[in-house]
Amino acid sequence: MAVVVFAVWYFVRMWDPVRSALLEMNGWWVGASFVVLLAGLMCNVVVWTTLLDGLGHPVPFVRGAQIMLVGQLGKYVPGSVWAYVLQMELGRQYGIARARVLVTSLYAAGIGVVCSLVIGAVALPQIAAGHEQLLWLFALLPVGLVCLLPPVMTFLANLALRIFRRPPLEHRVRARTIVLAVAWCLASYLLYGVHLWLLTDGSVSPMYIVVMSAALSLGFTAGLFAFVLPSGVGVREAVLIGILGLTLSAGEASAISLVSRGMFTVGDLLTAGVAALAAFAMRRRLHNADIRSTEYADV
Repeated sequence: MAVVVFAVWYFVRMWDPVRSALLEMNGWWVGASFVVLLAGLMCNVVVWTTLLDGLGHPVPFVRGAQIMLVGQLGKYVPGSVWAYVLQMELGRQYGIARARVLVTSLYAAGIGVVCSLVIGAVALPQIAAGHEQLLWLFALLPVGLVCLLPPVMTFLANLALRIFRRPPLEHRVRARTIVLAVAWCLASYLLYGVHLWLLTDGSVSPMYIVVMSAALSLGFTAGLFAFVLPSGVGVREAVLIGILGLTLSAGEASAISLVSRGMFTVGDLLTAGVAALAAFAMRRRLHNADIRSTEYADV
């Protein structure tokens, strides 16, 4: 409940500037942008659940989605480590080892960094134009690509499990798991680019969608290093506005950044609420099925 309060408080605090920016935009384009954003968030859920299943026995998608979506609300609490803590506790409630959930979350974050740099590399000429301060991030790309190799991922996972005094993985991390996670992560970033493009009311060419995807994804990556701030606030916006400023005016870039941040907060709250309700409904259904099975057994 506390993390929900922090997330709602964060949104309420930024509502006035977001509202002012929204009034300058076309409502239909904004609505379409939010729908695309939700699709991108769901792609992220698939990334997380794919990795979770790849590290052990499969977990029902609804439960995995609840752990990931509700847990990530912890990023709105200063010190984004709370997202990992909450996800581990939610996983434990379903009988999933804390270490397995933590490794899943760290892998998901790592894949997010690698994919952001891959997309950023496609738009590197535009990013390098006046934004040399971001180029140091690309030094992480070779290291990230090596860490995605199945033997390396397996070694790192077993190392983390050993630290937590948990048994090693039953099998090595499969290449299929990594490929699927990377594909869904790239899809989420591209959808985020479409989300930003729609907020421009189509005033720029669709060819810039990749640049906008790079802007937001690199903003996410830079925000990871500002872990003491709630959800990387400020850092992500600085990167986003800087890159969007290559094709938009400073005012337009700032307005889009504000509205996008507000939409992400609403999207996080909405998807977490739906996932929690779906998990609750599934739990009730299984409970009722167990009761009926017991009644039939007693006949």
